[in-house]
Amino acid sequence: MAKQIHLNGFIQNSPSPHSTGLWKHEKDEGTNHNRLSYWIETAKILERGKFDAMFIADVLGTYSVYGDSHEAAVKHAVQLPAHDPLIPISAMAAVTENLGFAPTISATYAQPYALARQLSTLDHLTEGRIGWNVVTSYLESEAVNLGLSTRLPKELRYDRADEFLEVVYKLWEHSWKDDAVIFDRENDTFADPAKVYLINHEGEFFNVPGPHLVEPSPQRTPVLFQAGASPKGRDFAAKHAEAVFTKNHSLEALKAYVADIRERTVKQGRDAGDVLVFPMILPIIGSTEEEAYEKYEDLTKHVSYEGTASLLSGHTGIDFSKYDPDQYIEDVETEAVQGNLDMYTKDPNKKWTLREAIKNHGLGNGTVKFIGTAEQIADRIEEWAVEGDADGFNIAQTYSPDTFREFVDLVVPILQERGIYRTEYTGKTLRENMFGKGRAHLPDNHAAKKLGSFQSSLRGYKSSR
Repeated sequence: MAKQIHLNGFIQNSPSPHSTGLWKHEKDEGTNHNRLSYWIETAKILERGKFDAMFIADVLGTYSVYGDSHEAAVKHAVQLPAHDPLIPISAMAAVTENLGFAPTISATYAQPYALARQLSTLDHLTEGRIGWNVVTSYLESEAVNLGLSTRLPKELRYDRADEFLEVVYKLWEHSWKDDAVIFDRENDTFADPAKVYLINHEGEFFNVPGPHLVEPSPQRTPVLFQAGASPKGRDFAAKHAEAVFTKNHSLEALKAYVADIRERTVKQGRDAGDVLVFPMILPIIGSTEEEAYEKYEDLTKHVSYEGTASLLSGHTGIDFSKYDPDQYIEDVETEAVQGNLDMYTKDPNKKWTLREAIKNHGLGNGTVKFIGTAEQIADRIEEWAVEGDADGFNIAQTYSPDTFREFVDLVVPILQERGIYRTEYTGKTLRENMFGKGRAHLPDNHAAKKLGSFQSSLRGYKSSR
């Protein structure tokens, strides 16, 4: 049987978040991101294309590294306005039956007790279609607006995130037994208190007694996404993630990344295939190859140079307003997103000037562009899946949501004809659609399950009295 690939739609609750300046394009509807109709239509398109999930990126601050100011971000809509990623999900779930939703929420600034309730609630309302993209926030503006004097060092951010996940695992997986809710009307008992436990977590960053506020949802723990690029981030993903997304310029870079993630995953006591790898791609489709490249050139004319410089500065933590546009980008360690810098400083095939990097980053946040006919794009997807060992792809957009619509109408049928992509959903929950029917819950070898013996889980509700 041919390898089966998975697809997610990459989006953000902002006008043109990943192709800076494309809000000006005549086909773009991103300025309607503040309307439910936009989200409902987008969700319907993705479900028609049998996508696993809508992957919703997010930031909690402004891109203010460039020129030490938020002005360029405001002027060019650089992920600003930035509306909440959670709120449209219920409306989208009401008009779909199978599409999953994976919002981005920062483990640096959220509180695990409250977040566990939010995501459990959504997992109930969607009947098991919720994921969570776990991030450690990188913008300085996020830190200062959320009560810190400066951004936490990367190592500390990951340490906090690791404990954050330990807390939510205890709440999701171990606070309520499967049969705690009994609906015993005769004895006036909704749930058996002997089967609802305190977690009594006491750690370096969090003290959370519990119990969890929500009864077990269809998946208990939402599907866990992550985007580790640094060694610390990759180890974090190998321990916790069920899917990782990555940006690569070449098939060779993807191969190296996937092999590294698989190796780190096995070292965590998990199976190599327990973490699905989703490289992000930006499809630009034409009826001919020539037309597709003409379309690409037209799209680049809509990109805001200053806006993209602001975006790239925020992504890398480097103020590129101080650079000559024809200066080569330097290889340095950053406390922001290392992967977005490595794309340009560690490319074995090219030495990037700032001007070239900005032109590339302006469409699809610098991700690889698959440009050509629908057949050619399907060819490259199949190549990257088979030779690059990718499990699926995050589809980025130029203009929204028509990039998704074109891909679903033109490329998806070819992938289906080749037998490498589903024609119908096979599971009910998001995790089942990603890993197979009957696999609605985390496997026993996951870190969340290994917490089953923690001492405080043995203390029931009665012991707190």
